Amino acid sequence: MKIYTKAGDRGETMVFGGPKVRKDDARIESYGSVDETNAAIGVARAAGLPPDVDACLERIQHELFAVGGELATPQPALHGLELVGEDHIVRLENEIDAFEAELPPLTQFILPAGHPGAASLHLARTICRRAERRTVTMTFVPERPVSPRIVKYLNRLSDLLFVLGRVVNRRAGVPDMHWQKPTSSRGD
Repeated sequence: MKIYTKAGDRGETMVFGGPKVRKDDARIESYGSVDETNAAIGVARAAGLPPDVDACLERIQHELFAVGGELATPQPALHGLELVGEDHIVRLENEIDAFEAELPPLTQFILPAGHPGAASLHLARTICRRAERRTVTMTFVPERPVSPRIVKYLNRLSDLLFVLGRVVNRRAGVPDMHWQKPTSSRGD
């Protein structure tokens, strides 16, 4: 099977079990951003993360693939593609709590920086936030229903990625880089 089909050369693509749509359709933007999140997590994993963090992220990559499949399908229930449920959200919450227990409380904003793995996790977090925004867009289009649990999952995942970025820095001996309010250069 060839990797290229030329079917999308006119700016349209087929959705699973549905019609042909433009490549900038809200559905394509949504699952495309989920795919970007997955790829960014892969980059973070390639930077060399602690084994427990890496194992957590590997599982999440599989879950994100399922989330993307559900978002790519106009009627996911008909195709058995509602694979990520409330139990997955609870697991993310439990992981946030467990990893956050290692960290000092946040007292100010921090910058996405530090260990290469941590910086990559912060980038994955921002991409995940975009995926969440694109998915929320779809929730307001009646002919494109999206389960609210997908929005919740992406919201919790971005929180976990933030916490994991901090954990990776802490374990690498890199302190959080605190945001500093810029001083005025206008001579005020």
